[in-house]
Amino acid sequence: MWIGVVSLFPEMFRAVGLYGVTGRAVKEGKLSLQCWNPRDFTHDRHRTVDDRPYGGGPGMLMKVQPLTDAIHAAKQASKVKPHVIYLSPQGRKLDQQGVRELAGYDALILVAGRYEGIDERVIQTEIDTEWSVGDFVLSGGELPAMVMIDAVARMLPGVLGHEGSAEQDSFSAGLLDCPHYTRPEDMSGLAVPPVLLSGNHAAIERWRMQQQLGRTWQRRPELLERLALTKQQQKLLAEFIRIEADKADADKKLGASDEQQEPDHSADRS
Repeated sequence: MWIGVVSLFPEMFRAVGLYGVTGRAVKEGKLSLQCWNPRDFTHDRHRTVDDRPYGGGPGMLMKVQPLTDAIHAAKQASKVKPHVIYLSPQGRKLDQQGVRELAGYDALILVAGRYEGIDERVIQTEIDTEWSVGDFVLSGGELPAMVMIDAVARMLPGVLGHEGSAEQDSFSAGLLDCPHYTRPEDMSGLAVPPVLLSGNHAAIERWRMQQQLGRTWQRRPELLERLALTKQQQKLLAEFIRIEADKADADKKLGASDEQQEPDHSADRS
């Protein structure tokens, strides 16, 4: 996959091509990154890239000409027609389904805005879709662009060391991931669940699915509302909820018992 980035701070993207999963993808030729800086397309000696908005108001906007020229240069560098994305709080919220869709393109151009944003006419004429990484405001689109690059790179064939890793990640099936454990078996009295030591792969898979369902129910219940659970998944979730309820009752009884056993020293006070 080829990804072009239009940004006033292209240096920020060096880390993406040097480290971690994305760095390995670039090194192995599975991902190619190029950057274009709108400042390189200015025509004044100050290399001005911002201007006042019509109608007044606080802040500045990125100038149309340097930004559009940078986008055009990125489009010309792509060997195939690229899908152009503007990173914006007003865009579609990025989720795993969206990552899968974006990974299906051969070429992407990510436009990272700065200041108060970019001219609406640039969005209308140059941008194919707008995407957001969350309902909050950042100083620019560079960090969201890097998040998108990392998420998409993980979906490219051969990028991850284990082909099943992406399939088992959180949100891959609409659920959160299950808990994971490694050595030692006991850490300050906290032991690895016995099922993971059993060698029974069917039991382990059942436990992991139940934990995924349970964690999603506990932490992101709205995700479950979007899924059509199988009868087996419904059974596993009901069992998980029942177990958690029994634990809560046991803890409540234990707490009440401790309170009853606590000695009353009120008569000793003067």
